[in-house]
Amino acid sequence: MPVTGFYTDERTFWHSTGVQALFLPIGDWVQPPTGSYGADTPDSKRRFLNLVQASGLSRHLHMGGAASITRDDLLRVHTDQYITRFKETSDAGGGDLGTLAPFSKGGFEIACIGAGLAMALVDDVLTGKVSNGYALCRPGGHHCTADEPMGFCLLANVAIAIEAARARHGVSRIAVVDWDVHHGNGTQSIFYERADTLTISIHQDRCFPPGYGGAEDRGAGAGVGYNINIPLLAGGGHDAYVYAFDKLVLPALEAFRPELIVVSSGLDASAVDPLARMLLHSDSFGELTAMMMRAADRLCDGRLAIVHEGGYAEAYLPFCGHRIMETLSSVSTEVVDPVLDFFKAQQPGERMVGFQRQLIDEMAAQLARTSDG
Repeated sequence: MPVTGFYTDERTFWHSTGVQALFLPIGDWVQPPTGSYGADTPDSKRRFLNLVQASGLSRHLHMGGAASITRDDLLRVHTDQYITRFKETSDAGGGDLGTLAPFSKGGFEIACIGAGLAMALVDDVLTGKVSNGYALCRPGGHHCTADEPMGFCLLANVAIAIEAARARHGVSRIAVVDWDVHHGNGTQSIFYERADTLTISIHQDRCFPPGYGGAEDRGAGAGVGYNINIPLLAGGGHDAYVYAFDKLVLPALEAFRPELIVVSSGLDASAVDPLARMLLHSDSFGELTAMMMRAADRLCDGRLAIVHEGGYAEAYLPFCGHRIMETLSSVSTEVVDPVLDFFKAQQPGERMVGFQRQLIDEMAAQLARTSDG
């Protein structure tokens, strides 16, 4: 019987964004850090992997790796000019070719391995080698456009995996559900004028890119209606996500009828992430995963691939990721989230929940009107 896959590569943990204080370059009035050297360090991702191994869950998973992707794989999504510029800058010692997307020497090769993990997972889901799975990619990808990196994202991992799947397996209709707390602007831009890819981003309103919500951006040309943005109020918490999935995400998937669902899984909506304020906990990610599994079972024979994006709370991210893996594999372990009850007690009260639900209902009504039109 196929099992759940978990795809990693040690080299991806060697990617470095240089010395930063959170995400600020050192200099002027920004003091050097005394401990961790920035938000996007390998520690949170490595600790996720370590917990999967320490709990014994890895014994129930297909633990996979991947080869580096080729230039042809890159060219299905990225411009030749960007690939050349990225490689040359990487060889010369690194830099930043976009906005908050620094990398050091060798960053190009490491990013190609990270994208390869996403590609391998999607390949194995489509061929039935695994029933579903998680690619622990680093660096992330959902902010990267065809020709510019952004927000720690250097290659568009999910888009690369999707276009490879189309070339190799002939699948057409693919849905991307992005639950990273930041807007998936790179994925949106790549598929914005296409009707073969439904892109859904649920994110903290106006967080990153700064000032952006995007509820009115529905696609262009042939892609009109195939892009959905769901901006949520800061602090919306567990109920906001589950309600938005019920009212917006699941109906959109039902209408689209995808052959494959890919989740861009940022774990930065957790209650203690330093780059957002959304109050999710490990059970939240377990429930969202279960909802995606049920949708995949109904719509596309269970074909579900989850690709890692952001998440910067080193101590807590592993519990969120581990909960996703337990849900995907239907295997329970002895791991206990030590602050789950604490974070559940911090969820917004009845009035806040009601107000956020009202805003989601308004978004649902607006989507229905535009779809009818």
